[in-house]
Amino acid sequence: MKLNVDVLRYLSKEDFRVLTAVEMGMRNHEIVPSELVDRIASLKHGGTYKVLKNLLKHKLVHHDSSKYDGFRLTYLGYDFLAIKTMVNRGVFASVGRQIGVGKESDIFEVATEDGTILAMKLHRLGRVSFRAVKSKRDYLRHRRSYNWLYLSRLAALKEFAFMKALEEHGFPVPNAIDCNRHCVIMSLIQGYPLVQVKELQNPETVFDRIIGLVIQLAEHGLIHCDFNEFNIMIDDHEKVTMIDFPQMVSVSHRNAQMYFDRDVECIFKFFGKRFNLSFEEDADNSDSGDVEDGSRPSFSSINKADGFLDKELAASGFTRKDQADMDKFIEEDSAGGAVSDDEDDSTDLDEAIVRDTDALPLSEEPEQIHEGGGPEEVENRESTGASGSNELEAQNESDESEAQDRNDAELVKCLNKQRRRAISAAHGGHKPFTSRNSYKDKGGRSSHNSKIQKQMCNW
Repeated sequence: MKLNVDVLRYLSKEDFRVLTAVEMGMRNHEIVPSELVDRIASLKHGGTYKVLKNLLKHKLVHHDSSKYDGFRLTYLGYDFLAIKTMVNRGVFASVGRQIGVGKESDIFEVATEDGTILAMKLHRLGRVSFRAVKSKRDYLRHRRSYNWLYLSRLAALKEFAFMKALEEHGFPVPNAIDCNRHCVIMSLIQGYPLVQVKELQNPETVFDRIIGLVIQLAEHGLIHCDFNEFNIMIDDHEKVTMIDFPQMVSVSHRNAQMYFDRDVECIFKFFGKRFNLSFEEDADNSDSGDVEDGSRPSFSSINKADGFLDKELAASGFTRKDQADMDKFIEEDSAGGAVSDDEDDSTDLDEAIVRDTDALPLSEEPEQIHEGGGPEEVENRESTGASGSNELEAQNESDESEAQDRNDAELVKCLNKQRRRAISAAHGGHKPFTSRNSYKDKGGRSSHNSKIQKQMCNW
């Protein structure tokens, strides 16, 4: 759908209020009912249906009456909401021509109030040319239900986060300025896509620089996954800038090596065909795990210790297990073993104290109980010797027998309780359930006979 911003200047506050109401209703509705749109918009003087008719004329909403009368946002209406928000923030003041189109997005020129030209990227997932988003992208993660507008918003947020982080770590990427809904505002790169370049003054230098970017990304824990001539910008001074980041994954992804090798293969193939660079030596050394001058880089030989951008950005493939392993290496090895024995002893002691105090009668205190009796018995044991030990054994046996009798009594009590429950259930102790709609003979012959029987029983 073509973006025509001329309509934007003629839309009123009521139009944007109703558009926002439809967007809010789409959080839990595929098609938002008309009554719900009217209730959310809450226009002072009414007229929601008139505003919806105007929005429908400009193709900002789509009407669907197959199951019920309702509306949903189109990509054009979503564009207008994002552009209106950016203008209100003062990010830019005007929208210019379209400078790029892809299977997932459209790119336009925008200008600020002081005349600075920026780039506006509008994500448009769901086009006929690329609808396998759920299997080829990780925007959904654990979610099952989705719509294309929501997926476009997730893609924009992910790309904005990657651009910010890569810029902070010194990578040649556009300057990310702002993000809202499915719209990302970034600096405009003064250059050309590498696919449009026919000649280079130093193709070997550019090639080494691009391969170095692939290796540098992997060392920081990321893989581009779409690193080809379409996503590399080059200016007149042969300065390289990489773009398009929503599909980036972590080096811990299960297919990380395949994605890395594919990115490297795309660069080798393009420079070999376009600039006639020979890589015969690279084919011989490709199986070896070393990275030497003029050889093809290997995923297994890259030192992935320069940073953890996949952790910071929650890149696809960086699981909780990876997080636990990383924390395990960061912490000291001796932290776990020094405390384990003390903790086991303390827990055993606490359990023993709990068992002893729970077994005491409520009238006694724990301090008054001794293992072999009171202080007098201790003195008698010292004087009598062997006779005291016999008395101690006899007392221990009597205590054990009392505890066993107590346990037997509790067991018998529990069994009797279960037996009474079983007997009451067998005799129909529960009241029978009667339906509310069952026939009730109020004041009839059956009720009169039942009253007479009750009176005879009372006599």
